[in-house]
Amino acid sequence: MSDPLRWRLVVPVKEARIAKSRLQPPAPLSRPDLARAIALDTLEAVCRALPSSDVVTVTSDQEVGAAAAALGCVVLTDPGTGLNDAVRAGLRVAAAPGRAVGVLLGDLPALSEEELLAGLAACAVHERAVVPDAEGTGTVLLTAAPGVLPRPRFGQGSAARHAEQATLLAPDLPRLRQDVDDLAALTAAAQLGVGPHTARVLAEAAAHQGRAN
Repeated sequence: MSDPLRWRLVVPVKEARIAKSRLQPPAPLSRPDLARAIALDTLEAVCRALPSSDVVTVTSDQEVGAAAAALGCVVLTDPGTGLNDAVRAGLRVAAAPGRAVGVLLGDLPALSEEELLAGLAACAVHERAVVPDAEGTGTVLLTAAPGVLPRPRFGQGSAARHAEQATLLAPDLPRLRQDVDDLAALTAAAQLGVGPHTARVLAEAAAHQGRAN
């Protein structure tokens, strides 16, 4: 039996004050606080699935960067020229002989290590693979086999662009595929069950609203 494929993952995280511009969180929760909570839950799930030294976090958010470093991740400063350039910077560091490489977006607050590992296993049989978000239009996971690199083409409608050069998969892994870009997606993630950071800030917002009523 061949040895299991070993992965390195790049997780780009936008600076919280400019992240999630389409997401209006419940009052009095601020959008930066919610974005950071989502990113931290994503990173912690990734580090439960993989050795943290195999996780490359690309961010200019000081709080997220400090938390990622405390987890043991490799932390790079976002070059500030867009998501695709941030991913490419991470891939240059993540690439290693004999290692498969993936890009996982940092807005998956319901992610579990079991579903991440299942998603990576599904991707492992393809030279390049893409897992779309729950809506089927965006990308949550982009992978490449050892000796190959993903070709990032993130942005609106990225799943179709990535599928031009990668195998499009649609695994039944709702925790992996539920990214959060708006309030409806946040509600869907909460119904699946979010990680402790997101759960805490949502609970604090709900308690505040309860007192106000």
